[in-house]
Amino acid sequence: MMTQTIPDGLDHVGDVYRPPAEADSILIQGAVGCSHNKCTFCGAYVRKKFRLKDRETLERDLLFAERYCHRQDRVFVLDGNALAMPVDRWVWLLENIRQRLPWVTGAAAFATGMDIAAKSDAELSRLRSLGLDRLYVGVESGHAEVLSKVRKGIDPEGLRRQCLRARAAGFALCISVVLGIADDDIYMESARRTGKLISAINPEEIGITMLVPQPGTIFRKDIKDGTSPLPSRDRLLRELREFYVHTDLDGGLFNGGHSSSYISFKARMPEEKAVGLACIDRALAGELQLKADALRHI
Repeated sequence: MMTQTIPDGLDHVGDVYRPPAEADSILIQGAVGCSHNKCTFCGAYVRKKFRLKDRETLERDLLFAERYCHRQDRVFVLDGNALAMPVDRWVWLLENIRQRLPWVTGAAAFATGMDIAAKSDAELSRLRSLGLDRLYVGVESGHAEVLSKVRKGIDPEGLRRQCLRARAAGFALCISVVLGIADDDIYMESARRTGKLISAINPEEIGITMLVPQPGTIFRKDIKDGTSPLPSRDRLLRELREFYVHTDLDGGLFNGGHSSSYISFKARMPEEKAVGLACIDRALAGELQLKADALRHI
């Protein structure tokens, strides 16, 4: 039997991003980059070309986790849309997590609507049965014109349909929305449509991001060139309020605590909806201290 050398740490290529809720998860990078990588507001993967990590590297990561990660009971599979990995790769990884990290209770990953659409109902159910139990999906907006402008690659109805397929397969869904990406003349309508779309999906959690232009993105270039204005604080807060008012969840968490936001609050809907609305209204009235722009980041 050959002796395997335990690596010094997990293999992460480039900067990696994970949701705040996955701060205590074992971060295994199953793929590098994002297979879509066209969203005009996202700079996370502009310097990465999408590729699958080789199994030898993943074997070393699992060996490291097997030895050193006993205090972490979940796995988050990187990178930008890891669900895009082929089903056989997912099956291999999830079966190895189950066998080699038996204390792990579940796994999660970023996913696009197109990634979900590429998997059959049977494939989604199989991945769920093997321990992949939570998907983070960027919906961003419920307005078709906005999604087309930011090159999301899918329309609101497609997002609704694919998210409901994932829910039917048993996945918990954490949906992200980006405020500030709609043009000034439609941003309130975008907020209303986004609220209705999220309500139809009824995810376990909504995470709100307020636009912070990222280096290397089309949004950053357009703002610098004067083609698009940088949304003001008041506009972002008004957009947040309109979206919030039109969002109804059955036990889901509205998480307004992202590092990009001017204010921070969480509200479990429906019972705490009024509490969140009061927080937004206080911010609009100037009764709350807003986060400084220098402290806002993705």
